[in-house]
Amino acid sequence: MRVRLKGINSITKKLADGTRRTYWYAWKGGPPLRGEPGTPEFVHSYNEAIARKVTPPRGTLLSVLQQYQASEDFAGLAESTRHGYIGLVRRIEQAFGDFPLSALTDRRTRGVFMSWRDRYSVNSGRRQADYAWTALARILSWGLDRGLVLANPCERGGRLYRGTRREIVWSAADEALFLERAPAQLHLPLLLALWTGQRQGDLLRLPWSAYDGTHIRLRQGKTGARVVIPVGARLKAALDATPKLSPLILVKRDGKPWTSAGFQTSWCRACKRVGLIGLTYHDLRGTAVTRLAIAGATEAEIATITGHSLRSVRAILDAHYLARDPALAQSAIAKLERGKT
Repeated sequence: MRVRLKGINSITKKLADGTRRTYWYAWKGGPPLRGEPGTPEFVHSYNEAIARKVTPPRGTLLSVLQQYQASEDFAGLAESTRHGYIGLVRRIEQAFGDFPLSALTDRRTRGVFMSWRDRYSVNSGRRQADYAWTALARILSWGLDRGLVLANPCERGGRLYRGTRREIVWSAADEALFLERAPAQLHLPLLLALWTGQRQGDLLRLPWSAYDGTHIRLRQGKTGARVVIPVGARLKAALDATPKLSPLILVKRDGKPWTSAGFQTSWCRACKRVGLIGLTYHDLRGTAVTRLAIAGATEAEIATITGHSLRSVRAILDAHYLARDPALAQSAIAKLERGKT
């Protein structure tokens, strides 16, 4: 039996790999729906949205939150970012849904929002509290640009979380240990990250059509940057030996695509079993930058491969990795000794 759901709105977006995807909303300006049309999950998500539907009083923050979720800006976010924002917006709605927009220009409002962030950090951690603050600041900035609000009291709010992964890179021994003991379906993801320096999301979406036997061509989902990466012999051998079970290169044992959460869970579990504690898949991106520099690549060459700006590459090398890499220090001393002989 087919159920007709009234008022549903959709937005179709072109993804980084060239395919098109449709996102569904309970109504125009309403919350996004989960699942595919016609599935029980989709219907349940719609019914939940209708049950919660409240016509926001004009002049409250809830009206801006709902308009943002129905906007092209929201639909244009990376899928993982958009998914994370949905939960954060709900928390913001609970705390400030009836907050009057006229109060945003009051200097005391910034303190109100910061006190909320402090309470959030106690229950959910500093990093998550910073993420919620960033989401609120982004939504208010979107509203300010469109004349929906008169001020954004969350601008330049700083961060609570001060953690860093500056000194964390994969060593050659870490790589060898992972390839020796980790499940075979995780070997190619490791090599792709090390030899391309790309983000997890871009690699999980990478189609076979992006690889022509000598180069990988992709458009980064986060920045929109287009990169063309020559494929080294080691990565080429791994790619050419991989059966094409799907239009996507990286798949599970059953040939189905990875979800971001599923891949992350499998990766963390594999690292734990192997004994590589404290290393993440994201660390491979910084490791790739470091290895390229150690091999003698210039900042421009590194940027061409990874898609960073020159300024970003310079900042990464200067502040995060190279100043702490002993191999560079050894190379520098060796050059000094050769110069004195």
